[in-house]
Amino acid sequence: MEIENHKEEVPFEHYLEKYESLDPEEAAQRLNILYDASAGAFQLRFMGREYRVDYPVFAVHSVNPEEETDLFQSSIPAQTFLLRYLLEGQYIKSSGRFMTFREVPTYGELYIQPFTGRCLKRLTYGFGYKLKAFSEAMERIPGVKRISMGDVSYEFELINGYYMRFIFWEGDDEFPPSAQILYSDNFQFGFHPEDMVVAGDLSITTVKMLCIS
Repeated sequence: MEIENHKEEVPFEHYLEKYESLDPEEAAQRLNILYDASAGAFQLRFMGREYRVDYPVFAVHSVNPEEETDLFQSSIPAQTFLLRYLLEGQYIKSSGRFMTFREVPTYGELYIQPFTGRCLKRLTYGFGYKLKAFSEAMERIPGVKRISMGDVSYEFELINGYYMRFIFWEGDDEFPPSAQILYSDNFQFGFHPEDMVVAGDLSITTVKMLCIS
């Protein structure tokens, strides 16, 4: 494959090469997900939808194509996120507590600027004045749960056993709307901080796609 976008495609090719030598049984056990050896595929959930990820030739397929968005067909960062999850992720059960990105030990502060730009500001300005459309899109995520935080807020599963919350406070004549993103506390053990930024980015992209699909 000819490399055109080095920022996205070089890392993707790197992890794609590593994926070929992955031990699928070890990865399934490490992540607490299913691997079907007869089909040569992992089974996992992303934003409430079921996906099959082929091994050893990486490819992502929706189990229910009628529900499918084209995120994993159109986004190299989304595919790279899945590759890194399968190669490097580690599932540890959450205690039930949620944390802000800034609370991530040591590294959270280092990545706060990209997180603020790619996630918090994007969420706030993308939906802050369109909370009805935001709510309608969130309600289309399987397993989503509306929670009583802020003015409008939802909890959803990003990927098997890892949960996120989007919280909005409505604006008024004096103050603009604001938003917060919370992560289940097992994110700090299962993902690198840069992957948590990507997780926020991809989840916002998915909600935007649900707004127009």
